[in-house]
Amino acid sequence: MPQKMEELSEYEKKSKSLKYSIIDASLYSIMAGAGEAFVGAYAVFLHASSTQLGLLSSLPHLLGSWTQLASNRLIRFFGSRRRFITLFAALQGLVWIPLSLTYFLGAYAVWGLIAAHVLYFATGMVMGPAWNSWMGDLVDERQRGTYFGRRNRIAGMVALVSMLIAGILLREFTESDREYTGFVILFMVAILGRMGSAYYLSRKYEPVYQYDPHMQFTLLEFVKASVFRNFGRFVLYLCAMNVAIFIAAPFFAAYMLNDLHMDYFTFTLMNAIPIIVKFFAFPVWGKASDKYGAKRVLTLAGSMMPFMPLLWFVSTQDWWIAIIQALSGFVWAGFEIASFSYIFDCTSPQRRATCVAYLNVLNGAAVFAGAMLGSYIVNHNALFWSPFVLTFLVSGALRILASCIFLPILKEMRSVQPIHYNHLLLDVVLALPPRGIVSKLNGIVHRKGQWGGPPPAPPSSVPRPAVPPPIPPPTQ
Repeated sequence: MPQKMEELSEYEKKSKSLKYSIIDASLYSIMAGAGEAFVGAYAVFLHASSTQLGLLSSLPHLLGSWTQLASNRLIRFFGSRRRFITLFAALQGLVWIPLSLTYFLGAYAVWGLIAAHVLYFATGMVMGPAWNSWMGDLVDERQRGTYFGRRNRIAGMVALVSMLIAGILLREFTESDREYTGFVILFMVAILGRMGSAYYLSRKYEPVYQYDPHMQFTLLEFVKASVFRNFGRFVLYLCAMNVAIFIAAPFFAAYMLNDLHMDYFTFTLMNAIPIIVKFFAFPVWGKASDKYGAKRVLTLAGSMMPFMPLLWFVSTQDWWIAIIQALSGFVWAGFEIASFSYIFDCTSPQRRATCVAYLNVLNGAAVFAGAMLGSYIVNHNALFWSPFVLTFLVSGALRILASCIFLPILKEMRSVQPIHYNHLLLDVVLALPPRGIVSKLNGIVHRKGQWGGPPPAPPSSVPRPAVPPPIPPPTQ
């Protein structure tokens, strides 16, 4: 008979909770793959304008991020990070009901969708700082990259399968002139996924949360000190990069569906390619981050990211779009893992929830600014055959600028093994398929105790938990 959580040792509680976290991430990915991935397509179905598409992608980030300022108060109000996060996870799932009913608002359908999407992001983002703080207490700092890489890989594959099935289903309903019914079914599946996710969140162990009011600081104080502190410069880099990214990000769905005339299944396949690549790339980048440092991996991935939107100029053929998506998945996997690990490296447990909240508030403003600038460019573009192409060019140029300004001034926060960037890239690439598949299969065999039976005994008094959380990112 399985033991109850309170009967386990501290190490066993953390190990079991990290396994629950993988299940939570997998169920969350069902919602992301079957629901969130098709919100942009649903907006195109509702005949959203370019301005509305920009607002749909950016306004939820802007307004949702501000809810994170209340995260510390909500943790104290509920008396538990777990209780707070579980409740809001369930509320986020329920938002899919009004979101799916916006079709009946007629001329106001798209505006209703934007409002529902804002609510969806608000209920999800408000728990972000608490979730980061909670996971920071569960995951050993020496295993963060490896753990989160493995967890993201599993969650990514679940999202991929969900997305492919959803794309096939939506295509079938579209061919029978029941497109709206297809969207409703997808969004109902998203509800079930999030409710299952909330259940496993409720089963995780929560270490004692230490709140020290003397360790807190205001948003204005954070902004004033950002130029002089490493984490502040990191936040400025992410903000600059998000402005550049979201100049183009809201319009990829419309570009593929309207200008390239892709059907829903081809559109789904193109969005599935980065997920497939991430499946293999996440653990490789994660191990590299643990070994060589999050900052070095961030610099390498951040230096490659500016070229992703520029590749869309080369060709409009499906095979070329597939190559771009594959490269994007590889680069984004490194950027996501390194960014996530770097946050933990730069923040103390007592300040982490506050720092993450302020990071996301500023990022939300950056996302909104980028999307609005992108909308303006789309509405006033007369240089290219597609109104969206100029946004790709501007996005790439600003990504280069952000990387050149900020990456050289960031510092590595841990003692790590030095390596040249060329060798790091070669090390990562050589660990990918086909050579990487063999090593992964061998690793699964030798990790049997980690996934099946009881966890291995910790090598010291410091637990080394085994398994980690996803970060939702754009694919371009």
